[in-house]
Amino acid sequence: MTRKRPTVADVRANKGRYQYTMMRVESWDELAAAEAAGIDMCSVSPEMIKDPRFREVAPSVFAVPGLALYAAPAATDDYLRWAFEMMNAGADAIYCAASFDTVKRMTAESIPVIGHVGLIPHFCTWTGGFKAVGKTAASAMQVYERVRRYEEIGAFGVEIEVVPPEVTEEISKHTSLFLVSMGGGKGGDCQYLFSCDVLGTNTGHVPRHARQYANLANEYERIQSLRIEAFRSFVKDVQGGAFPAAPELVSAPESEMEAFRNMMAGKASR
Repeated sequence: MTRKRPTVADVRANKGRYQYTMMRVESWDELAAAEAAGIDMCSVSPEMIKDPRFREVAPSVFAVPGLALYAAPAATDDYLRWAFEMMNAGADAIYCAASFDTVKRMTAESIPVIGHVGLIPHFCTWTGGFKAVGKTAASAMQVYERVRRYEEIGAFGVEIEVVPPEVTEEISKHTSLFLVSMGGGKGGDCQYLFSCDVLGTNTGHVPRHARQYANLANEYERIQSLRIEAFRSFVKDVQGGAFPAAPELVSAPESEMEAFRNMMAGKASR
């Protein structure tokens, strides 16, 4: 049975009833795996969502394209044009960590926007770097105030990142927003991880909130060793005369070859 792609209305109706799963994917193989595995939502690059193959590969995935803030359009109108382009290409919602004014401009056009609270990588210098946010009452209240502001301007949801689970749970009781938890605990409405952390291909810092479910890095090393071994065998066979052999070749009938040789001999005698 084909799985139905959720709508924003479906997701909102399921708040408190169902834990969605979300994965940041970086390749078509990862996107196909997410579809096959039953991942509900995928964070994807704008380039992927614009590719006609996207819905062929992932017909039931709720797609959320996003850009790193300072790689995104700078002006509100530019951001709005980008959001229109994404929605026209088949996105289900837009991730945007830009200003509230920018988000409000999008929501005024009924574009579902997911904002960002808690540890926001682009702004983390203001909160002390890459560390948890909301560990004090005052800090937790700041997270909530940001959530409330997103709600006021019409956002669909927020990513709540590296916030104590108790804080996430309490905030969830006081907002209608869809809370995408990345290191924010089970109080969110969705659990979000990056595929590189899940698959063990992250060569940099692995965040505390991530969990590795496979070690593809070792598999890639093994596959590369097999490639090298196969290429070396090819070189050895070519140099030793073992390749190509009869099974890899197509032979002409001997009668045709005799005729061809006679033709060539005639050419040579001229």
